[in-house]
Amino acid sequence: MIYETAQDWLNAPQKRVVLFGMSGLGKTHVSNLLRGTGDWFHYSVDYRIGTRYMGELIADNAKAHAMQVPFLRNLLMTDSIYIGSNITFDNLAPLSTYLGKPGDPAKGGLPFDIYRRRQAEHQAAEIAALLDTERFALRAEALYGYPHFVCDSGGSICEVVDPDDPEDPVLGTLEDMALLVWIKGDEAHRDELVRRFDKAPKPMYYQPEFLENAWTDYRAETGEDEESVDPDAFVRWTYARALDHRRPRYEAMARRGVTVTASDVAQVTDQQSFETMIARALEAR
Repeated sequence: MIYETAQDWLNAPQKRVVLFGMSGLGKTHVSNLLRGTGDWFHYSVDYRIGTRYMGELIADNAKAHAMQVPFLRNLLMTDSIYIGSNITFDNLAPLSTYLGKPGDPAKGGLPFDIYRRRQAEHQAAEIAALLDTERFALRAEALYGYPHFVCDSGGSICEVVDPDDPEDPVLGTLEDMALLVWIKGDEAHRDELVRRFDKAPKPMYYQPEFLENAWTDYRAETGEDEESVDPDAFVRWTYARALDHRRPRYEAMARRGVTVTASDVAQVTDQQSFETMIARALEAR
């Protein structure tokens, strides 16, 4: 690790961290807080995915839908209107909407082959965005003069790396330039995430083998064919299983860094309390 002790961390003139864990446990909240101090550059992996690597795909998908409306088709064909993605750090809806959910087209679902292709596109984009992290850390310092750097990774980071492989190229790149920090939730946090997801099920990325097994098991359990699956019902059924699938992968990643709890993160109110939290995690390691 680039900081071996708490004192190494506290004395470092240049602090770099990669926050990872399930979405909804505070990664973006803390990253926004640090960015607001004026000393930290906030690199959002999901934002990078949705702009640099999948922005054209997202825009083209929106245009394809617009082309089905005669009024909008005429405007598009004459370059009279522009359709683009207004993705932000806090609003990643264009990215998740493009990913979609598999199932009945009448309920907004995608054919599974198209859904699988978009999952593969996201996998490639996420790996590329993670490998961009070091370049952005160097750029943040050289171009803008930021002394500190926080990488706000997506919840699916554990699905695009092999946590048990000491030679994994993505994890190797990240741990060579920053401190890996797992934000760990407890059972109460897990239950709350499931409850929130049940109210508003959203598209997400899954590790390919997990997805194939979930799709097969769900249809075997419900007796539905691919075209009749309710997309929201499928992702609700899958979500808690995805959380349980990801947990040991996060734990394996955390052996290459430090662990803080979601409750600890909820108590972070400024840069000093964040730095103190990380120092304690290093001491407890």
